[in-house]
Amino acid sequence: MNYDYYKYHALGNDYIVIDPHKKDIVLTTETIKLICHRNFGIGSDGILYGPIFDGEKMQLKIFNPDGSEAEKSGNGVRIFSRYLFDGGYLKSNEFDLYTLGGKVHVKLLDETAGRIQVDMGTVTFNSVEIPVQGTEREVIGEELAIDGQTYQITCVSIGNPHCVIPLTEISKNLADTIGPVIETHELFPNRINVQLLKVLDRQNIQIEIWERGAGYTLASGSSSCAAASAAHKLGLVDKNIDVHMPGGIINVTIDNDGHVHMTGSVTGVSKGVFLTDLAAQTDS
Repeated sequence: MNYDYYKYHALGNDYIVIDPHKKDIVLTTETIKLICHRNFGIGSDGILYGPIFDGEKMQLKIFNPDGSEAEKSGNGVRIFSRYLFDGGYLKSNEFDLYTLGGKVHVKLLDETAGRIQVDMGTVTFNSVEIPVQGTEREVIGEELAIDGQTYQITCVSIGNPHCVIPLTEISKNLADTIGPVIETHELFPNRINVQLLKVLDRQNIQIEIWERGAGYTLASGSSSCAAASAAHKLGLVDKNIDVHMPGGIINVTIDNDGHVHMTGSVTGVSKGVFLTDLAAQTDS
């Protein structure tokens, strides 16, 4: 039986996979919002649409719950890789995936694909590539005033944009308060993901996350890579870092050239079909 959707989570960051080879659906902004809605739909932090084949290339589209398309998601890539394993698409435990934010290399680390490593590529702090408004520069330790409070920000792209804020104390409440303001700040023309960063020691950091287009999330792979890379750039941590989030821990390693690898778990949740009422709304 072909199902309409498959649901997984990576440390509490949950995604719905919709396979175009099994479900014929047009993912409009309103349809995406409905499916992701936790009261009126299935409920998720986003939709992973694929695989889309271009010759030998496997492409993945990533949609936020507000209907916007994301360039890259570390957790989304891991989840989709698990789906490819479960769906019998894979011929090897190592393969490439192509996202809007570029190619990523994936390695399955166990026989159930419960733990997955992703080569997320090389980070950049360049303002033009992130992007951040103003003259071209590396955005490191700059001041940003929000609601009368000045924060030190370091911005980074790992295929998608991130604003990292080192603090002595972090909380969900603070992420909920300043996250949406920073996400849509005029400094960031494409909006931006926000991470509040607390350094625990040279090998461990803690973050709270406000995701662009999704809001507060329990865990994020690309946010983990961005925060770890920013902390390393600031000289606060070494090159092998465990990133602690409310949903769990992701390991990030940074090569000498700034190349980043992320390792974390994936858990299957459910698979199912859209019942008549929901199906009618997604078809409209």
